[in-house]
Amino acid sequence: MLEMIALFTDFGVQGPYLGQVEIVLRQQAPGIPIINLMADAPPFSPLASSHLLAALGQYLLPGTVVFAVVDPGVGSSAREPVMVCADDRWYVGPGNGLFDVVMGRAVSAILWRITWRPSSLSATFHGRDLFAPIVAKLARSKNLQDKELLGKRWNEALVTKDPGDLAEIIYIDHYGNAMAGIRAIKAGQCQRIRLPSGDWVSGARTFHDVAPGEGFWYVNSLGLIEIAINQGCAAKHFKLEVGTPIELKG
Repeated sequence: MLEMIALFTDFGVQGPYLGQVEIVLRQQAPGIPIINLMADAPPFSPLASSHLLAALGQYLLPGTVVFAVVDPGVGSSAREPVMVCADDRWYVGPGNGLFDVVMGRAVSAILWRITWRPSSLSATFHGRDLFAPIVAKLARSKNLQDKELLGKRWNEALVTKDPGDLAEIIYIDHYGNAMAGIRAIKAGQCQRIRLPSGDWVSGARTFHDVAPGEGFWYVNSLGLIEIAINQGCAAKHFKLEVGTPIELKG
C-alpha cells in the first residue's frame, strides 16, 4: 500500500491556511509525500465539491489518505467530523455531505465518527487542529485496529448507494471552462446541452474540432461533461457559475 497524503480544499493557495495544514502534516507524518490535489474547490459548496472529489479520487492509489475540507459549518454541532475508508482510500473531513458521492460509488465503504480530540482545538480551524493530525495518524498507522482507535463506526449513518450525477456546474477553471457533475457514461445519447442563458452547445471531441470562438461541450480528462469555448471564456460568455443548472438533450 502506498503511503501518500492528498489535499482537497477550498482554502486557495494564497493566505496562511494551506501552509498551516502542511506544517502539521510534515511535523506529524515526516517523510510521507503530500500532494496538493485541489486548493480551489467550490467555496462553501460540499455538494459540488463531492462530485469533484469523487472524480479526482478514482485516480488515487490504494492507501492514499485524503485531507478533504470544504466546511462552511466549521465549529457547528450540525456536522460531525468523520473519516471514511472507501475502496482502500481514506478520507478525513467534515460530515456535511462532502464524502457522499465517494461512498456511494465505492464497492466498499466504511464510515467513522471521529472521537479523538487534540489538547487544543480552534473553533474555526478544524482543518489544522483536528483533521490534519488525524490524517497524519492514519498515514502512519500500519493496521486497521490502530486506525479504528481514532473514531467510532457510524453504522446507523445512511450511505446513498446511487448518489446519481449532478446536472449543474461544479467547477470553473482559470480558462473559464465549466465542469458539470455529469459523468460521460451517464450522458447517454446527448447531442446538445441547453444553458439557462438560452444558448445551446453541441458536442465535440477536442478544442481543435471547433473554430476559435465557438462554444461546445466535451468529455474532459476526469470523465465529466465540460463546457468550453475554443480560445475563449465559456463562463463569462454563457454566464455560468457553480450551481448553474444545465439540460442535456438528445
